[in-house]
Amino acid sequence: MSDMTVRVQSLHLHPVKSCAGIEVKEALVVETGFDLDRAWMVVDGQGVFLTQRECPRLALVRPTLRSEDLVLRAPGMLALHLSLDTVEGKTEATVWNDRLVAYDMGDLCARWFSDFLGREVRLVRFDPEQRRLASTQWTGDLEAETAFQDGFPLLVASTASLAEVNRRLARTGASEIEMSRFRPNVVLEGLDAHGEDAIGEIELETDGGPLVLRLVKPCARCTIPDVDPATGTPGHAVGDVLAAYRADPRVGGQVTFGMNAIVVDGIDRTLRVGATGRARVAFD
Repeated sequence: MSDMTVRVQSLHLHPVKSCAGIEVKEALVVETGFDLDRAWMVVDGQGVFLTQRECPRLALVRPTLRSEDLVLRAPGMLALHLSLDTVEGKTEATVWNDRLVAYDMGDLCARWFSDFLGREVRLVRFDPEQRRLASTQWTGDLEAETAFQDGFPLLVASTASLAEVNRRLARTGASEIEMSRFRPNVVLEGLDAHGEDAIGEIELETDGGPLVLRLVKPCARCTIPDVDPATGTPGHAVGDVLAAYRADPRVGGQVTFGMNAIVVDGIDRTLRVGATGRARVAFD
């Protein structure tokens, strides 16, 4: 099979892990993926990360990224402004099995999130001096750094994959969903439904030269795609549909959507919506 032409349909940042994302026109590629993606995180009293799995209301926290600050808004709350260049004391935080050095964002941020979520939590920021690496079981001979992502710098999905999920949802009488449920970074046009599963590398055009991404692991799905981003209410329709046809033996039969990716070449280059490139099929 020949290479396929693809186009970047949309780009997404999620500054605060498990809060709402931001659709952007361009994104700077850094060592950990997109700049400021999953740079902040909500943690419990022991510093352990919290997500929509435990706190579905996190879906209602909506960020706006400006030149000097990140503004967070949530129903019933005054806006919270986070300076992009300000942190407080060092602390520790846990993401899955990784215990990391992080920066606490202070009592005001902690109170804001605690009041909104109805439990005592704090907000932390990733320490860029720290190197947290993705699993070499999947990255092979390449070291791929991450911030507070679950495990990999970037997540790639396709418009055709979402269309297929929505087609199946419609057959059950359920409402269509938007791509934001799956929290990708790069959404591509030009692939068949779930065609990203078979892609090895994607080379995309940028002004500074090619950006090369290697798709290394199918993204196993938890309950977060079933959280309604408009209400923060969990459901089950999306998980039911995916369970019917998306079990992937590469990850022990877990249900998947999209592919985790690492950067092979293109650090410090800016990827823009509308960029075109070539997707190469992976051969075992």
